[in-house]
Amino acid sequence: MPRSVLSAALVPALVVVVATSLVAPASAEPPPSPETGVSAAQPQPPAKPDTTPAIRTAAGPNPLATICNRYCDGRDPALAPGDREPVAASLFGRRFSLHVNDTDAMGWAVVTTGAAGDQVWLDRSFDGGRTWGSGSRLGLTTTPAGSTGWRTLMFNVDDWANHGVGALRACGKAGDRPDIVCTAWARSTWNAWDRRTAAATGLMMFYRNDTGLFDTTGWWNSANALTAVVDGIRVSGMTSYQYVIANTYDRNVNAGIGQFRNDYIDDTGWWALAWIAAYDLTGDGRYLATARAGADYMRSYWDGVCGGGVWWSTARGYKNAITNELYIKVNAALHNRIAGDTSYLQRARDGWSWFAASGMINGSNLVNDGLTSGCANNGQVAWSYNQGVILNALTELNRATGDAALLTRARQFANASTANAGLNPGGILREPCEPNCGADGPSFKGAYVRGLGVLNAALSDHPYTTYLRRQADSAYATDRTTLDQYGLRWAGPFDQADAARQQSTLDLLNAA
Repeated sequence: MPRSVLSAALVPALVVVVATSLVAPASAEPPPSPETGVSAAQPQPPAKPDTTPAIRTAAGPNPLATICNRYCDGRDPALAPGDREPVAASLFGRRFSLHVNDTDAMGWAVVTTGAAGDQVWLDRSFDGGRTWGSGSRLGLTTTPAGSTGWRTLMFNVDDWANHGVGALRACGKAGDRPDIVCTAWARSTWNAWDRRTAAATGLMMFYRNDTGLFDTTGWWNSANALTAVVDGIRVSGMTSYQYVIANTYDRNVNAGIGQFRNDYIDDTGWWALAWIAAYDLTGDGRYLATARAGADYMRSYWDGVCGGGVWWSTARGYKNAITNELYIKVNAALHNRIAGDTSYLQRARDGWSWFAASGMINGSNLVNDGLTSGCANNGQVAWSYNQGVILNALTELNRATGDAALLTRARQFANASTANAGLNPGGILREPCEPNCGADGPSFKGAYVRGLGVLNAALSDHPYTTYLRRQADSAYATDRTTLDQYGLRWAGPFDQADAARQQSTLDLLNAA
């Protein structure tokens, strides 16, 4: 497996935490953006209740347990074949730093320019630094008399046996003061040897092995996160996280009404696409069968209101763009994977014919959110994902039919969305709800660039490569932490990390 040293992240790396006793310090994430509150005019994504199944058990491996990978915790740093220092922090003239042995995926903490009695230790986390166990202090050691510096033993970053994707930080204190300092979190370059694999590993820090879902985000967002991981495996060749496919399926296939279906028809479409991607990667027929169950469920909510189309939810109160774009994509994809099919193809054709004439496509070749009760364009926000999923759908339908006009129409949509100044201020994609996009909005841009990337690959001149790379370069330079986790704003600055934000950026890096 190739490994290389990732460059330092261009976000604040040092946070001093003042404490009155030796307790686990607060997270070293950069402070949240001062941009709080939402103006009355700021658009927000359509809200829906969180239908994520309840968490059933405690999360993850124990960060305090002794871990043995290539070597066991407690190995002498003198035996490390390499030494990289990704992060450091200072306190009262002392310098505390994290050192990483990328060959063995282990790390140790060092204090220098100090005095006898100074303490230094490691914290280890398996959820990206959100928690690390009460009183972690791995390898706690004290600078002996006559010395100005000391170091801990080496500890493993990851817990391979328990699928623990880890991070370390160095912490310490002066011997004569209670104040504590910690570095930012960092990790080895195992499963993180370039931008794409590092972002995939950053996303996996949010994955809950016990629930089979991604923490910090919702049900449909987890479908998109799984899709991003699967696409990342396909693009990068890194199979380390392929276990999440079966684990997610086994733990959730009976949730809700079963087969990844619930009251929201678009949720069902997102999960159907995730299982089609899983089928493509693994060849496991149960994933294709579940996608078929999802497609058939979506079809049951197609009716003659507004001349056709699928309802957003079982309440049958709203016909919108995203649900119908997903309907086209899912059915065309199933046709392309089922020998002798005609029914899914006909559904996809009917879906596109209805959508093209529905009125949701405005005069600027952007797609508004949905239809009024009177079956007219409701003029609501042209969210990025509504511009991207239709590109994915038309590319899949072109593959099914060979109709070149579908790619021509998709190119018109893509030209409009990539050039639109409102969506791309300064040339960098910005969701209309930024900087406050709630729970759902952070996933939108990922679906957009995923669709744009699929279209770009299908066109012989690859016209959107420069656009995609510009987004990726900006996010990498301005919106990234030391753990290669990304925020909402690809133009920066970094705001906070969660699974939806990370999924969107992984989608971007997969496409770029």
